[in-house]
Amino acid sequence: MPETKELNSPADASVERWERETLEPVIKKRPERRQRFETVSLDEVNRLYTPADVEAVDFERDTSFPGEFPYTRGIHPTGYRGKLWTMRQFAGFGTPEETNARFKYLLEHGQTGLSVAYDLPTLMGYDADSPLSEGEVGKCGVAVSSLADMEVLFDGIPLEEVTVSQTINAPASVLLAMYLVVAEKQGADFRKISGTLQNDILKEYIAQKEWIYPIRPAMKLVVDTFEFCTRHVPKYNPISVSGYHIREAGATALQELAFTLRDGVEYVQWGVDAGLDVDEFVPRISFFFNAHNDFFEEIAKYRAARRIWSRVMRERFNAKSERTLQLRFHTQTAGVSLTVQQPLNNIVRVAIQALAGVLGGTQSLHTDAYDEALALPTDRAALIALRTQQIIAEETGVANTVDPLGGSYFIEALTKKMEDGALDYFEKIDALGGMVEAIEKGFPQREIQESAYQYQKAVERGDQTIVGVNKYSMEEEQGAVPILVINEEVRDRQVERLERAKSQRDSGAVSNALEKLKRAAAAGDNTMPATIEAVRAYATLGEICDALRDVYGLYEEPAF
Repeated sequence: MPETKELNSPADASVERWERETLEPVIKKRPERRQRFETVSLDEVNRLYTPADVEAVDFERDTSFPGEFPYTRGIHPTGYRGKLWTMRQFAGFGTPEETNARFKYLLEHGQTGLSVAYDLPTLMGYDADSPLSEGEVGKCGVAVSSLADMEVLFDGIPLEEVTVSQTINAPASVLLAMYLVVAEKQGADFRKISGTLQNDILKEYIAQKEWIYPIRPAMKLVVDTFEFCTRHVPKYNPISVSGYHIREAGATALQELAFTLRDGVEYVQWGVDAGLDVDEFVPRISFFFNAHNDFFEEIAKYRAARRIWSRVMRERFNAKSERTLQLRFHTQTAGVSLTVQQPLNNIVRVAIQALAGVLGGTQSLHTDAYDEALALPTDRAALIALRTQQIIAEETGVANTVDPLGGSYFIEALTKKMEDGALDYFEKIDALGGMVEAIEKGFPQREIQESAYQYQKAVERGDQTIVGVNKYSMEEEQGAVPILVINEEVRDRQVERLERAKSQRDSGAVSNALEKLKRAAAAGDNTMPATIEAVRAYATLGEICDALRDVYGLYEEPAF
Protein backbone atom coordinates (compact mmCIF):
# COMPACT_ATOMS: atom_id res chain seq x y z
CA MET A 1 0.00 0.00 0.00
CA PRO A 2 1.23 3.55 -0.68
CA GLU A 3 2.39 5.61 2.25
CA THR A 4 -0.15 7.92 3.89
CA LYS A 5 0.38 11.49 2.70
CA GLU A 6 -0.91 14.88 3.70
CA LEU A 7 -4.24 15.51 2.02
CA ASN A 8 -4.05 18.70 -0.01
CA SER A 9 -7.35 18.64 -1.91
CA PRO A 10 -10.79 17.01 -2.02
CA ALA A 11 -9.42 14.78 -4.79
CA ASP A 12 -6.67 13.51 -2.46
CA ALA A 13 -9.24 12.86 0.26
CA SER A 14 -11.43 10.90 -2.15
CA VAL A 15 -8.52 8.72 -3.21
CA GLU A 16 -7.56 8.05 0.41
CA ARG A 17 -11.14 7.02 1.22
CA TRP A 18 -11.31 4.71 -1.84
CA GLU A 19 -8.01 3.07 -0.94
CA ARG A 20 -9.08 2.49 2.67
CA GLU A 21 -12.67 1.38 2.16
CA THR A 22 -12.71 -0.30 -1.24
CA LEU A 23 -9.19 -1.23 -2.28
CA GLU A 24 -7.61 -2.60 0.90
CA PRO A 25 -10.23 -5.33 1.58
CA VAL A 26 -9.91 -6.62 -1.99
CA ILE A 27 -6.09 -6.68 -2.00
CA LYS A 28 -6.04 -8.55 1.32
CA LYS A 29 -8.14 -11.31 -0.22
CA ARG A 30 -6.62 -11.25 -3.69
CA PRO A 31 -3.21 -9.54 -4.13
CA GLU A 32 -2.32 -7.90 -7.43
CA ARG A 33 -0.40 -9.91 -10.03
CA ARG A 34 2.89 -8.15 -9.28
CA GLN A 35 4.35 -5.47 -7.07
CA ARG A 36 5.24 -3.04 -9.86
CA PHE A 37 3.55 -2.38 -13.20
CA GLU A 38 5.68 -0.74 -15.90
CA THR A 39 5.50 0.62 -19.42
CA VAL A 40 7.71 -0.75 -22.18
CA SER A 41 10.08 2.08 -21.18
CA LEU A 42 10.24 0.59 -17.64
CA ASP A 43 8.45 3.59 -16.11
CA GLU A 44 6.09 2.74 -13.25
CA VAL A 45 2.35 3.01 -13.92
CA ASN A 46 0.10 3.94 -11.02
CA ARG A 47 -2.84 1.77 -10.06
CA LEU A 48 -5.31 4.58 -10.65
CA TYR A 49 -5.29 8.08 -12.11
CA THR A 50 -7.65 10.73 -10.77
CA PRO A 51 -8.12 14.52 -10.89
CA ALA A 52 -5.31 14.75 -8.34
CA ASP A 53 -2.85 13.59 -11.03
CA VAL A 54 -3.76 16.39 -13.41
CA GLU A 55 -4.04 19.32 -11.02
CA ALA A 56 -0.93 20.87 -12.64
CA VAL A 57 -2.52 20.61 -16.12
CA ASP A 58 -4.46 23.71 -17.08
CA PHE A 59 -6.96 23.15 -19.89
CA GLU A 60 -6.56 26.51 -21.61
CA ARG A 61 -2.76 26.61 -21.23
CA ASP A 62 -1.81 22.97 -21.75
CA THR A 63 -4.61 21.13 -23.53
CA SER A 64 -6.96 23.56 -25.26
CA PHE A 65 -8.87 22.75 -28.45
CA PRO A 66 -7.81 20.94 -31.64
CA GLY A 67 -6.23 23.33 -34.12
CA GLU A 68 -5.30 25.82 -31.40
CA PHE A 69 -2.03 26.48 -29.55
CA PRO A 70 -0.34 24.47 -28.07
CA TYR A 71 -1.88 21.84 -30.39
CA THR A 72 -1.84 19.06 -27.80
CA ARG A 73 -5.12 17.76 -29.23
CA GLY A 74 -4.01 17.97 -32.87
CA ILE A 75 -3.15 20.55 -35.50
CA HIS A 76 -6.46 20.26 -37.38
CA PRO A 77 -9.78 21.34 -35.81
CA THR A 78 -11.62 18.49 -37.54
CA GLY A 79 -9.05 15.73 -36.94
CA TYR A 80 -9.71 12.84 -39.34
CA ARG A 81 -13.29 13.94 -39.97
CA GLY A 82 -11.96 16.21 -42.71
CA LYS A 83 -9.18 13.99 -44.12
CA LEU A 84 -7.75 10.63 -43.11
CA TRP A 85 -4.05 10.18 -42.52
CA THR A 86 -1.89 9.32 -45.54
CA MET A 87 -1.48 5.55 -45.82
CA ARG A 88 2.15 5.36 -46.87
CA GLN A 89 3.61 1.84 -46.96
CA PHE A 90 7.43 1.69 -46.94
CA ALA A 91 8.57 -0.28 -49.98
CA GLY A 92 11.79 -1.00 -51.79
CA PHE A 93 13.68 -4.15 -52.76
CA GLY A 94 15.81 -5.61 -55.53
CA THR A 95 15.88 -3.69 -58.77
CA PRO A 96 14.07 -0.43 -59.60
CA GLU A 97 11.77 -2.45 -61.90
CA GLU A 98 10.65 -4.71 -59.04
CA THR A 99 10.07 -1.81 -56.66
CA ASN A 100 8.21 0.16 -59.34
CA ALA A 101 5.85 -2.81 -59.72
CA ARG A 102 5.32 -2.93 -55.92
CA PHE A 103 4.57 0.82 -55.88
CA LYS A 104 1.91 0.40 -58.55
CA TYR A 105 0.46 -2.65 -56.76
CA LEU A 106 0.07 -0.68 -53.51
CA LEU A 107 -1.42 2.36 -55.26
CA GLU A 108 -3.94 0.11 -57.01
CA HIS A 109 -5.04 -1.29 -53.62
CA GLY A 110 -5.71 2.04 -51.95
CA GLN A 111 -2.35 3.33 -50.72
CA THR A 112 -2.33 7.12 -50.85
CA GLY A 113 1.41 7.93 -50.77
CA LEU A 114 4.69 6.22 -51.63
CA SER A 115 7.65 5.67 -49.31
CA VAL A 116 10.98 4.50 -50.74
CA ALA A 117 13.36 2.14 -48.95
CA TYR A 118 16.89 2.21 -50.39
CA ASP A 119 19.43 -0.58 -50.02
CA LEU A 120 22.50 -0.32 -47.80
CA PRO A 121 25.03 0.59 -50.52
CA THR A 122 22.78 3.46 -51.61
CA LEU A 123 22.38 4.62 -48.00
CA MET A 124 26.16 4.66 -47.63
CA GLY A 125 26.82 6.43 -50.93
CA TYR A 126 28.26 3.51 -52.92
CA ASP A 127 27.39 2.29 -56.41
CA ALA A 128 26.28 -1.28 -57.10
CA ASP A 129 29.65 -2.12 -58.67
CA SER A 130 31.68 -1.08 -55.62
CA PRO A 131 33.49 -3.93 -53.83
CA LEU A 132 31.91 -2.57 -50.61
CA SER A 133 28.45 -3.27 -52.07
CA GLU A 134 29.07 -6.99 -52.50
CA GLY A 135 26.24 -9.07 -51.01
CA GLU A 136 24.04 -6.08 -50.16
CA VAL A 137 22.69 -4.82 -53.49
CA GLY A 138 18.89 -4.72 -53.38
CA LYS A 139 18.73 -6.69 -50.14
CA CYS A 140 17.27 -4.19 -47.63
CA GLY A 141 15.78 -1.81 -50.16
CA VAL A 142 15.95 -0.79 -53.79
CA ALA A 143 19.34 -0.29 -55.45
CA VAL A 144 19.88 3.16 -56.98
CA SER A 145 23.27 4.13 -58.40
CA SER A 146 22.41 6.78 -60.97
CA LEU A 147 19.67 8.82 -62.60
CA ALA A 148 19.05 5.86 -64.92
CA ASP A 149 17.88 3.79 -61.92
CA MET A 150 15.71 6.62 -60.60
CA GLU A 151 14.03 6.98 -64.00
CA VAL A 152 13.00 3.33 -63.90
CA LEU A 153 11.96 3.49 -60.24
CA PHE A 154 9.34 6.16 -60.95
CA ASP A 155 8.39 5.14 -64.47
CA GLY A 156 4.65 5.72 -64.97
CA ILE A 157 4.26 7.45 -61.58
CA PRO A 158 3.42 11.17 -61.98
CA LEU A 159 5.61 12.93 -59.40
CA GLU A 160 3.59 16.13 -59.61
CA GLU A 161 0.53 14.22 -58.36
CA VAL A 162 1.86 11.50 -56.01
CA THR A 163 3.47 12.43 -52.69
CA VAL A 164 6.69 10.45 -52.14
CA SER A 165 8.74 9.97 -48.97
CA GLN A 166 12.38 8.94 -49.31
CA THR A 167 14.25 7.33 -46.43
CA ILE A 168 17.81 8.41 -47.12
CA ASN A 169 20.19 10.41 -44.96
CA ALA A 170 23.92 10.82 -45.59
CA PRO A 171 23.53 11.08 -49.41
CA ALA A 172 20.06 12.70 -49.15
CA SER A 173 20.92 15.75 -51.24
CA VAL A 174 22.05 13.49 -54.11
CA LEU A 175 18.87 11.39 -54.09
CA LEU A 176 16.80 14.58 -53.88
CA ALA A 177 18.64 15.87 -56.96
CA MET A 178 17.90 12.61 -58.82
CA TYR A 179 14.24 12.78 -57.83
CA LEU A 180 13.93 16.37 -59.03
CA VAL A 181 15.62 15.65 -62.35
CA VAL A 182 13.23 12.74 -62.96
CA ALA A 183 10.32 15.07 -62.18
CA GLU A 184 11.84 17.64 -64.53
CA LYS A 185 12.02 15.03 -67.29
CA GLN A 186 8.33 14.27 -66.68
CA GLY A 187 7.55 17.95 -67.22
CA ALA A 188 6.56 18.49 -63.58
CA ASP A 189 6.46 21.92 -61.98
CA PHE A 190 8.90 21.99 -59.03
CA ARG A 191 6.51 24.28 -57.17
CA LYS A 192 3.83 21.57 -57.22
CA ILE A 193 5.97 18.62 -56.13
CA SER A 194 5.22 17.37 -52.62
CA GLY A 195 6.87 14.72 -50.52
CA THR A 196 9.45 14.26 -47.81
CA LEU A 197 13.18 13.56 -47.62
CA GLN A 198 14.32 11.95 -44.39
CA ASN A 199 17.68 13.76 -44.48
CA ASP A 200 18.13 13.49 -40.68
CA ILE A 201 21.86 13.05 -40.27
CA LEU A 202 21.97 13.70 -36.52
CA LYS A 203 20.08 10.52 -35.69
CA GLU A 204 22.63 8.58 -37.76
CA TYR A 205 25.40 9.59 -35.37
CA ILE A 206 23.09 8.90 -32.42
CA ALA A 207 21.53 5.60 -33.42
CA GLN A 208 21.44 4.18 -36.95
CA LYS A 209 25.16 4.66 -37.76
CA GLU A 210 24.79 5.15 -41.54
CA TRP A 211 26.98 8.20 -42.00
CA ILE A 212 29.54 9.33 -44.56
CA TYR A 213 30.99 12.73 -43.66
CA PRO A 214 31.94 14.38 -40.34
CA ILE A 215 29.02 15.93 -38.46
CA ARG A 216 29.51 19.61 -39.26
CA PRO A 217 29.87 19.40 -43.08
CA ALA A 218 27.03 16.87 -43.06
CA MET A 219 24.87 19.47 -41.29
CA LYS A 220 25.86 22.00 -43.96
CA LEU A 221 24.47 19.66 -46.65
CA VAL A 222 21.18 19.47 -44.74
CA VAL A 223 20.95 23.26 -44.56
CA ASP A 224 21.68 23.42 -48.30
CA THR A 225 18.54 21.36 -48.95
CA PHE A 226 16.52 23.64 -46.64
CA GLU A 227 17.60 26.70 -48.57
CA PHE A 228 17.12 25.14 -52.02
CA CYS A 229 13.67 23.68 -51.30
CA THR A 230 12.43 26.87 -49.63
CA ARG A 231 13.26 28.80 -52.81
CA HIS A 232 12.49 26.27 -55.54
CA VAL A 233 10.38 23.34 -54.20
CA PRO A 234 8.19 25.07 -51.58
CA LYS A 235 5.70 22.22 -51.06
CA TYR A 236 8.43 19.64 -50.41
CA ASN A 237 9.60 18.72 -46.89
CA PRO A 238 13.42 18.71 -47.05
CA ILE A 239 13.73 16.83 -43.75
CA SER A 240 11.84 14.35 -41.64
CA VAL A 241 13.44 14.42 -38.21
CA SER A 242 13.40 10.78 -37.18
CA GLY A 243 12.86 9.38 -33.73
CA TYR A 244 12.03 6.02 -35.24
CA HIS A 245 15.62 4.80 -35.46
CA ILE A 246 16.47 6.25 -32.06
CA ARG A 247 13.69 4.11 -30.58
CA GLU A 248 14.72 1.04 -32.57
CA ALA A 249 18.23 1.38 -31.12
CA GLY A 250 16.81 0.88 -27.62
CA ALA A 251 15.71 4.33 -26.46
CA THR A 252 12.72 4.75 -24.18
CA ALA A 253 9.64 6.61 -25.41
CA LEU A 254 10.80 9.66 -23.47
CA GLN A 255 14.30 9.54 -24.96
CA GLU A 256 12.84 9.14 -28.45
CA LEU A 257 10.69 12.22 -27.85
CA ALA A 258 13.43 14.33 -26.28
CA PHE A 259 16.28 13.52 -28.65
CA THR A 260 14.11 13.80 -31.76
CA LEU A 261 12.66 17.17 -30.86
CA ARG A 262 16.08 18.47 -29.75
CA ASP A 263 17.49 17.32 -33.11
CA GLY A 264 14.72 19.37 -34.70
CA VAL A 265 15.69 22.40 -32.63
CA GLU A 266 19.31 21.95 -33.76
CA TYR A 267 18.29 21.93 -37.44
CA VAL A 268 16.22 25.07 -36.92
CA GLN A 269 19.15 26.81 -35.21
CA TRP A 270 21.53 25.90 -38.03
CA GLY A 271 19.00 27.17 -40.57
CA VAL A 272 18.59 30.45 -38.69
CA ASP A 273 22.37 30.82 -38.40
CA ALA A 274 22.57 30.39 -42.18
CA GLY A 275 20.21 33.34 -42.61
CA LEU A 276 16.94 31.50 -43.25
CA ASP A 277 13.63 32.86 -41.95
CA VAL A 278 12.05 30.59 -39.33
CA ASP A 279 8.56 31.15 -40.70
CA GLU A 280 9.68 30.30 -44.24
CA PHE A 281 11.57 27.02 -43.77
CA VAL A 282 10.39 25.49 -40.49
CA PRO A 283 6.82 24.76 -41.74
CA ARG A 284 8.41 22.27 -44.15
CA ILE A 285 10.17 20.35 -41.34
CA SER A 286 8.29 17.16 -40.50
CA PHE A 287 8.88 14.44 -37.93
CA PHE A 288 8.88 10.66 -37.92
CA PHE A 289 8.03 8.71 -34.76
CA ASN A 290 7.92 5.07 -33.71
CA ALA A 291 4.70 3.40 -32.55
CA HIS A 292 5.68 0.79 -29.96
CA ASN A 293 3.67 -1.68 -27.90
CA ASP A 294 2.75 0.42 -24.87
CA PHE A 295 -0.50 1.88 -26.16
CA PHE A 296 -1.07 4.81 -23.81
CA GLU A 297 2.59 5.77 -23.52
CA GLU A 298 2.80 6.19 -27.29
CA ILE A 299 -0.34 8.34 -27.48
CA ALA A 300 0.95 10.58 -24.71
CA LYS A 301 4.29 10.89 -26.54
CA TYR A 302 2.65 12.24 -29.69
CA ARG A 303 0.48 14.71 -27.77
CA ALA A 304 3.50 15.97 -25.80
CA ALA A 305 5.52 16.34 -29.00
CA ARG A 306 3.06 18.81 -30.47
CA ARG A 307 2.89 20.81 -27.25
CA ILE A 308 6.65 21.02 -26.79
CA TRP A 309 7.36 21.96 -30.42
CA SER A 310 4.82 24.76 -30.51
CA ARG A 311 6.13 26.31 -27.31
CA VAL A 312 9.80 26.02 -28.29
CA MET A 313 9.18 27.57 -31.72
CA ARG A 314 7.30 30.48 -30.17
CA GLU A 315 9.49 31.08 -27.12
CA ARG A 316 12.96 30.15 -28.41
CA PHE A 317 12.74 31.27 -32.05
CA ASN A 318 10.00 33.91 -31.86
CA ALA A 319 8.03 32.19 -34.63
CA LYS A 320 4.92 34.03 -35.77
CA SER A 321 3.32 31.72 -38.34
CA GLU A 322 0.80 29.20 -37.09
CA ARG A 323 2.25 26.59 -39.47
CA THR A 324 5.68 27.03 -37.87
CA LEU A 325 4.19 26.14 -34.51
CA GLN A 326 2.36 23.04 -35.78
CA LEU A 327 4.31 19.79 -35.57
CA ARG A 328 3.42 17.35 -38.35
CA PHE A 329 4.59 13.75 -38.14
CA HIS A 330 4.65 10.37 -39.81
CA THR A 331 4.42 7.19 -37.75
CA GLN A 332 5.74 3.69 -38.38
CA THR A 333 4.96 0.68 -36.26
CA ALA A 334 7.90 -0.77 -34.34
CA GLY A 335 10.05 -3.10 -36.40
CA VAL A 336 12.05 -4.02 -33.31
CA SER A 337 8.87 -5.42 -31.68
CA LEU A 338 8.31 -7.99 -34.44
CA THR A 339 9.25 -11.56 -33.61
CA VAL A 340 10.51 -14.48 -35.66
CA GLN A 341 8.69 -16.78 -33.24
CA GLN A 342 4.97 -17.12 -34.04
CA PRO A 343 5.19 -14.38 -36.70
CA LEU A 344 1.43 -14.15 -37.25
CA ASN A 345 1.25 -12.58 -33.77
CA ASN A 346 2.92 -9.58 -35.40
CA ILE A 347 -0.33 -8.74 -37.20
CA VAL A 348 -1.91 -8.05 -33.80
CA ARG A 349 1.08 -6.04 -32.57
CA VAL A 350 1.03 -3.89 -35.70
CA ALA A 351 -2.71 -3.22 -35.41
CA ILE A 352 -2.41 -2.03 -31.82
CA GLN A 353 0.62 0.12 -32.57
CA ALA A 354 -1.09 1.65 -35.62
CA LEU A 355 -4.16 2.44 -33.52
CA ALA A 356 -1.93 4.30 -31.05
CA GLY A 357 -0.53 6.38 -33.91
CA VAL A 358 -4.03 7.24 -35.09
CA LEU A 359 -5.30 8.12 -31.62
CA GLY A 360 -2.18 10.25 -31.21
CA GLY A 361 -3.06 12.24 -34.34
CA THR A 362 -0.45 11.16 -36.90
CA GLN A 363 -0.51 12.75 -40.38
CA SER A 364 0.69 9.62 -42.15
CA LEU A 365 1.25 6.02 -41.18
CA HIS A 366 3.23 2.96 -42.23
CA THR A 367 2.24 -0.42 -40.86
CA ASP A 368 4.93 -3.10 -40.82
CA ALA A 369 4.25 -6.43 -42.46
CA TYR A 370 4.10 -9.46 -40.16
CA ASP A 371 6.98 -11.20 -41.94
CA GLU A 372 9.53 -8.38 -41.62
CA ALA A 373 11.40 -10.09 -38.78
CA LEU A 374 12.22 -12.76 -41.35
CA ALA A 375 12.78 -10.83 -44.58
CA LEU A 376 11.49 -7.99 -46.70
CA PRO A 377 7.68 -8.26 -46.96
CA THR A 378 5.90 -10.33 -49.57
CA ASP A 379 3.04 -8.81 -51.58
CA ARG A 380 0.51 -10.66 -49.39
CA ALA A 381 2.04 -9.47 -46.13
CA ALA A 382 2.29 -5.88 -47.39
CA LEU A 383 -1.38 -5.97 -48.40
CA ILE A 384 -2.42 -7.22 -44.92
CA ALA A 385 -0.46 -4.34 -43.40
CA LEU A 386 -2.25 -1.85 -45.65
CA ARG A 387 -5.64 -3.44 -44.91
CA THR A 388 -4.88 -3.00 -41.19
CA GLN A 389 -4.83 0.76 -41.67
CA GLN A 390 -7.96 0.69 -43.80
CA ILE A 391 -9.86 -1.31 -41.17
CA ILE A 392 -8.83 1.17 -38.46
CA ALA A 393 -9.97 4.04 -40.68
CA GLU A 394 -13.23 2.58 -41.96
CA GLU A 395 -14.53 0.12 -39.34
CA THR A 396 -13.50 1.10 -35.82
CA GLY A 397 -15.04 4.56 -35.44
CA VAL A 398 -11.85 6.03 -33.96
CA ALA A 399 -11.67 8.65 -36.73
CA ASN A 400 -15.14 10.00 -35.93
CA THR A 401 -14.07 12.40 -33.17
CA VAL A 402 -10.96 14.50 -32.50
CA ASP A 403 -8.50 13.36 -29.81
CA PRO A 404 -10.96 10.87 -28.27
CA LEU A 405 -8.67 10.16 -25.29
CA GLY A 406 -8.19 13.83 -24.43
CA GLY A 407 -9.29 14.48 -20.86
CA SER A 408 -8.39 11.00 -19.64
CA TYR A 409 -6.65 11.44 -16.29
CA PHE A 410 -4.09 8.83 -17.32
CA ILE A 411 -3.41 10.29 -20.77
CA GLU A 412 -3.17 13.87 -19.55
CA ALA A 413 -0.86 12.90 -16.67
CA LEU A 414 1.36 10.87 -19.01
CA THR A 415 1.46 13.71 -21.54
CA LYS A 416 2.61 16.13 -18.83
CA LYS A 417 5.21 13.63 -17.59
CA MET A 418 6.54 13.24 -21.14
CA GLU A 419 6.73 16.99 -21.61
CA ASP A 420 8.56 17.58 -18.32
CA GLY A 421 11.02 14.74 -18.97
CA ALA A 422 11.81 15.94 -22.50
CA LEU A 423 12.42 19.51 -21.34
CA ASP A 424 14.78 18.18 -18.67
CA TYR A 425 16.79 16.48 -21.45
CA PHE A 426 16.73 19.77 -23.40
CA GLU A 427 18.40 21.52 -20.46
CA LYS A 428 21.14 18.89 -20.25
CA ILE A 429 21.82 19.08 -24.00
CA ASP A 430 21.82 22.87 -24.01
CA ALA A 431 24.32 22.80 -21.14
CA LEU A 432 26.63 20.72 -23.35
CA GLY A 433 26.44 23.37 -26.08
CA GLY A 434 23.73 21.90 -28.31
CA MET A 435 22.93 18.61 -29.98
CA VAL A 436 25.99 18.50 -32.24
CA GLU A 437 28.25 18.98 -29.22
CA ALA A 438 26.23 16.46 -27.19
CA ILE A 439 26.68 13.85 -29.93
CA GLU A 440 30.40 14.58 -30.15
CA LYS A 441 30.59 13.97 -26.40
CA GLY A 442 28.53 10.75 -26.71
CA PHE A 443 25.70 11.85 -24.42
CA PRO A 444 22.61 10.58 -26.27
CA GLN A 445 24.47 7.45 -27.36
CA ARG A 446 25.26 6.48 -23.78
CA GLU A 447 21.72 7.21 -22.60
CA ILE A 448 20.27 4.90 -25.27
CA GLN A 449 22.82 2.17 -24.58
CA GLU A 450 21.87 2.11 -20.92
CA SER A 451 18.12 2.00 -21.68
CA ALA A 452 18.57 -0.84 -24.16
CA TYR A 453 20.62 -2.78 -21.60
CA GLN A 454 18.03 -2.32 -18.86
CA TYR A 455 15.18 -3.38 -21.15
CA GLN A 456 17.01 -6.53 -22.23
CA LYS A 457 17.63 -7.43 -18.59
CA ALA A 458 13.91 -6.94 -17.88
CA VAL A 459 13.02 -9.31 -20.74
CA GLU A 460 15.48 -11.92 -19.52
CA ARG A 461 14.08 -11.68 -15.97
CA GLY A 462 10.57 -12.03 -17.35
CA ASP A 463 9.51 -8.61 -16.05
CA GLN A 464 8.75 -7.59 -19.62
CA THR A 465 6.71 -10.17 -21.52
CA ILE A 466 7.12 -10.89 -25.23
CA VAL A 467 4.38 -13.31 -26.20
CA GLY A 468 5.79 -16.33 -27.99
CA VAL A 469 9.36 -15.53 -26.92
CA ASN A 470 9.70 -15.54 -23.12
CA LYS A 471 6.10 -16.55 -22.41
CA TYR A 472 3.62 -18.79 -24.26
CA SER A 473 6.43 -20.14 -26.42
CA MET A 474 5.97 -23.26 -28.55
CA GLU A 475 8.51 -25.96 -29.24
CA GLU A 476 7.22 -26.45 -32.76
CA GLU A 477 6.15 -23.46 -34.82
CA GLN A 478 3.00 -24.07 -36.85
CA GLY A 479 3.41 -23.65 -40.58
CA ALA A 480 6.24 -22.07 -42.52
CA VAL A 481 5.86 -18.43 -43.54
CA PRO A 482 6.71 -17.74 -47.19
CA ILE A 483 9.38 -15.05 -47.46
CA LEU A 484 10.72 -12.78 -50.17
CA VAL A 485 14.19 -13.83 -51.30
CA ILE A 486 16.50 -11.39 -53.12
CA ASN A 487 19.06 -13.31 -55.14
CA GLU A 488 22.50 -12.21 -56.26
CA GLU A 489 21.34 -11.66 -59.85
CA VAL A 490 20.07 -8.26 -58.73
CA ARG A 491 23.63 -6.97 -58.49
CA ASP A 492 24.45 -8.28 -61.96
CA ARG A 493 21.45 -6.48 -63.47
CA GLN A 494 22.24 -3.27 -61.62
CA VAL A 495 25.90 -3.31 -62.65
CA GLU A 496 24.84 -3.91 -66.26
CA ARG A 497 22.58 -0.82 -66.25
CA LEU A 498 25.28 1.21 -64.51
CA GLU A 499 27.85 0.29 -67.15
CA ARG A 500 25.38 1.11 -69.92
CA ALA A 501 24.65 4.54 -68.41
CA LYS A 502 28.38 5.27 -68.12
CA SER A 503 29.04 4.24 -71.72
CA GLN A 504 26.31 6.55 -73.05
CA ARG A 505 27.09 9.70 -71.08
CA ASP A 506 29.43 12.60 -71.85
CA SER A 507 32.48 11.86 -69.67
CA GLY A 508 33.80 15.40 -70.02
CA ALA A 509 30.50 16.85 -68.76
CA VAL A 510 30.61 14.47 -65.79
CA SER A 511 34.18 15.48 -64.88
CA ASN A 512 33.36 19.17 -65.16
CA ALA A 513 30.23 18.80 -63.02
CA LEU A 514 32.08 16.90 -60.30
CA GLU A 515 34.84 19.52 -60.20
CA LYS A 516 32.23 22.26 -59.93
CA LEU A 517 30.64 20.38 -57.00
CA LYS A 518 34.00 20.12 -55.23
CA ARG A 519 34.59 23.86 -55.63
CA ALA A 520 31.13 24.67 -54.27
CA ALA A 521 31.67 22.41 -51.26
CA ALA A 522 35.15 23.81 -50.55
CA ALA A 523 33.89 27.39 -50.82
CA GLY A 524 30.93 26.80 -48.50
CA ASP A 525 28.43 27.54 -51.27
CA ASN A 526 25.07 25.80 -51.56
CA THR A 527 25.88 22.42 -53.11
CA MET A 528 22.40 21.62 -54.51
CA PRO A 529 22.74 23.37 -57.93
CA ALA A 530 26.07 21.65 -58.63
CA THR A 531 24.68 18.30 -57.42
CA ILE A 532 21.70 18.62 -59.79
CA GLU A 533 24.03 19.46 -62.65
CA ALA A 534 26.12 16.35 -61.90
CA VAL A 535 22.99 14.18 -61.76
CA ARG A 536 21.78 15.55 -65.12
CA ALA A 537 25.12 14.50 -66.60
CA TYR A 538 24.53 10.97 -65.18
CA ALA A 539 27.31 11.16 -62.64
CA THR A 540 26.70 8.24 -60.31
CA LEU A 541 25.81 8.32 -56.64
CA GLY A 542 29.23 6.94 -55.74
CA GLU A 543 31.06 9.50 -57.89
CA ILE A 544 29.16 12.42 -56.38
CA CYS A 545 29.69 11.16 -52.83
CA ASP A 546 33.37 10.54 -53.56
CA ALA A 547 33.70 14.15 -54.73
CA LEU A 548 32.29 15.31 -51.40
CA ARG A 549 34.42 12.79 -49.50
CA ASP A 550 37.48 14.38 -51.11
CA VAL A 551 36.44 17.76 -49.66
CA TYR A 552 34.86 16.82 -46.34
CA GLY A 553 36.64 13.60 -45.38
CA LEU A 554 35.06 10.61 -43.62
CA TYR A 555 33.55 10.33 -40.16
CA GLU A 556 34.98 7.84 -37.70
CA GLU A 557 33.05 7.32 -34.50
CA PRO A 558 35.15 7.71 -31.36
CA ALA A 559 34.92 5.19 -28.54
CA PHE A 560 32.56 6.45 -25.85
